[in-house]
This record gives sequence, C-alpha cells and structure tokens, in this order.
Amino acid sequence: MFDIQNYASFVGAIFVFQLIPGPGTLAILNATARNGVAAGLGAVMGTLLGDMVYMVAAVLGLAAVMHSVPALFQGLQWFGAAYLGWMGLQLLRKPIADVSGAPEARKSGWVYFRQAFAVSLTNPKVVLFFVAFFPLFLRADASSLTLGVMMAHVTLLSFLYQAALVLVGNAVARKLSRLPWVRRLATRAAGAALLAFGIRLAFDNR
Repeated sequence: MFDIQNYASFVGAIFVFQLIPGPGTLAILNATARNGVAAGLGAVMGTLLGDMVYMVAAVLGLAAVMHSVPALFQGLQWFGAAYLGWMGLQLLRKPIADVSGAPEARKSGWVYFRQAFAVSLTNPKVVLFFVAFFPLFLRADASSLTLGVMMAHVTLLSFLYQAALVLVGNAVARKLSRLPWVRRLATRAAGAALLAFGIRLAFDNR
C-alpha cells in the first residue's frame, strides 16, 4: 500500500516505537502532569517538530542513496533489521528505575513546546533510527514520494498516540509509574516485539 512494502509491519512498528518511553514521551507526560492538557499538547507539537527535522535529514540522504548506489541501499536494509534487533535486545536487558517529579509553577503550552523541541533535537540518535527504519519498508525502485508518505504516516500516527497520551492516558500512566512490574512488563514486551520485527524483516530482505 502506498508503495510501502510490509505495510502492516510498518504501521505496527511505528506504534511499538511510540510505546517505548523515551525523552519525548517523558517530556509530554511531565508537561501534562504539571500544567494540564494545553501544556501536554504543546510538548507533543515540539516533539513532532524535532522528529520532523531529523526525518527530513534522513530522507534527503536516503533519496540520494536509493537512486545512485543500490547496493548501499540494500546494505542499509540489513543494517536496519540488525538495528531493530539490537534495540529489542537492549530493552529486554534494560533495568527499570523509579521516576518521580517535583511540583512546578504554572507555565504556558508554548514553554513546553520549546522544551520538548529542544529535548527532541538533543537526541541525534533519532536520525540514525530513521536512516535504519525507512529502508526496511522501501523497494529499491520506490519513488521519493513514497518517502514523503512514510514521513506523513510517522507524523500522523505519532500525533494520534501522543495526543491520546495527553487527553486520556496521563492519569493512568502516572498511576502505573508507581508499579515497577507493569513498566517492566511493558518494556520487555516492546523489546520482544522489536526483536521479532528485526528477524522478520531480515528474512523478507533476503
């Protein structure tokens, strides 16, 4: 669909990545817990903008590689499968620590937008992730338009998940944060899913 191979796996992988607590997720939950929905949505937009900057950088590089060096593009596909598997193993081995936050004075959504944008830009591993992730679901003859469609998918699905996290899931997440076994189970499940995605896509790219 949309010239994206393994479309169901592509969409599923995006949701799995959203479920992995990262700096952006923590910034969104922190903003919502401290100053409500408006602050949380501001953090969502800042996180998405930061991811978009890295996505554009990754896509510009991939578009050049796809058309000029097909062998290197295939190598990126294998690298992407290995990278997913490595991320999964890291999550399976990761210790789960308790996190707590201190009260904060009321601030506007714009403040949290800037904070989340800065947090997103201080994580340059995101561009490595997109360089590894996108080739897994591209054919070597795919057009540049397909990369744009993939970016739109990532942005839209990320927004839907993060907005739901703000509007519905924040109160639940705050309660679950006090239950280490729940966070441990979620982290291990995400790790197993990423490892499975990496193995499956490695076989698909043979």
